[in-house]
Amino acid sequence: MIKNGKDAPVRVMVVDDSRSNRETIKTLLSEERGVVVVAEAADGEEALKEANRHLPDVITLDLQMPKMDGFTFLRILMGHRPTPVIVVSSYSDQHSVFRALEFGALDFVAKPSRSAAGLEIIRQELLAKLMLVRRLQVSALTERRQVVPAGTEPKPQIEYSIDDNQPAGLVVIGASTGGPSAVHTLLAGLPPDLPLSYLVAQHMPEQFTGTFAERLNGQIAMSVVEAVDGLRLAAGQVVIAKGGHHLQVQRAEGYLCVDLTSAAEGSRHVPSIDTLFFSAAKVMGKACLGIILTGMGDDGAQGVRSLKKAGGSTLAESKETAIIYGMPYEAKATGAVDKSCRLTDLASEVAKFGQAFLRAE
Repeated sequence: MIKNGKDAPVRVMVVDDSRSNRETIKTLLSEERGVVVVAEAADGEEALKEANRHLPDVITLDLQMPKMDGFTFLRILMGHRPTPVIVVSSYSDQHSVFRALEFGALDFVAKPSRSAAGLEIIRQELLAKLMLVRRLQVSALTERRQVVPAGTEPKPQIEYSIDDNQPAGLVVIGASTGGPSAVHTLLAGLPPDLPLSYLVAQHMPEQFTGTFAERLNGQIAMSVVEAVDGLRLAAGQVVIAKGGHHLQVQRAEGYLCVDLTSAAEGSRHVPSIDTLFFSAAKVMGKACLGIILTGMGDDGAQGVRSLKKAGGSTLAESKETAIIYGMPYEAKATGAVDKSCRLTDLASEVAKFGQAFLRAE
């Protein structure tokens, strides 16, 4: 049970063209005293009217609806009255989920299954995400909104051979809530020819990380792949941690390689940002840059401390742009963050880090 105290309950609007789905979500939320459903809608047009009438704190949104779909609704809502939106979608509709995040949605959950165990899992996940709005900076949500051209096609995946140049330096990135769009913004702003490899630990369910990597691969100049155990790293390559696994870096036969391990049941953070940073500190030392982006909690704080102790460099997203200023705050509180930057300024800091290796050659 969430301890609400004197705080007002989080006011939710449920948007789904299925009456059954709306009733299921309302039933799940009705069991929590810290949440109240103030409105519901069956399509985007009705949802816009109800949002203006009831001014909800957060909206749960189905994307496939008649009259006005979820994407059009998101575009109009974010342009006129930015509001946190949690997409409720099936596992089979992954590309639509990421498209919604690009249009400004805050996060997503899978549609409820009908089993008692499945419903309870979804209830806990949905409640956790809904309660994040108490720490959300809506101004940052508005600034983060981006629209990726619909015609963007993924680049062919690159198979790296043992003859490829090894990176001179490594950048490790940690993100959670609000992270997919933050990671995109950071990576899209980087020149592709820096002598760096990039490893990303984004808190995300296992079923979605492959699609996340695929979409990024079609949107930025560098090659993006989902982590595979034993993969040899190359400069200009981005590796996304596989959901349900911990991503680490190691040296094998003189090459930097991916070490991918299954997370133990009940692990607190998966993929673990701390685990990634610990390995980078051990293997790369001063040739590593660690970055903590938006997210709730403290994952990455100890990793930043470890990386700094090993001689590495560290950055954190600033309060001005972080949708959830939890992880960046906790990292900064360790005293081991070299600099806090707005999201749009982080790429220039990474470029400086990479260019230092070019000057040293």
